[in-house]
Amino acid sequence: MSAIPVLVDALERETDDRKAQEIVRALSVPWAKPVAIPALIRFFRRASAPTNLGARWATGSALEIIWDDAYFDELVELATDVRYGRGREMIVLGFAKSKHPEANQVLLGLLADRDVNGHAVSALRKRKVRLPASVLGGLVHDDRTWVRKEAQKVLE
Repeated sequence: MSAIPVLVDALERETDDRKAQEIVRALSVPWAKPVAIPALIRFFRRASAPTNLGARWATGSALEIIWDDAYFDELVELATDVRYGRGREMIVLGFAKSKHPEANQVLLGLLADRDVNGHAVSALRKRKVRLPASVLGGLVHDDRTWVRKEAQKVLE
């Protein structure tokens, strides 16, 4: 546990996204949650280049693993900011763990966002939300097989 503050400090100072990803993975443990989440959110925002999928995706995955509704608003902000592209996928999936009353609305709002709509459907399915085909739009006919399958599961 005493390593967590050291890792957070290292993440704050690291300028190489590949090295930072290793730190992010080390922070992807439940006991890091109270200290790690704010640092992970800050790193997600500053990871170099808006299209740096690797660093952002790894950070989103860490945030999904140690999800905490205390940071719901910040996580919504990251999940809905299209500048982060597919790096948001795992944050969107994290909403499946949320107990926040607005989580379903956030996910429904992301169904039109091709970068993350498959993960939004998957999170809705995990939340046991049933939707009519009209809400899912063309996702039941999406060109991505896994997205079609997730959409079908939500309809069943």
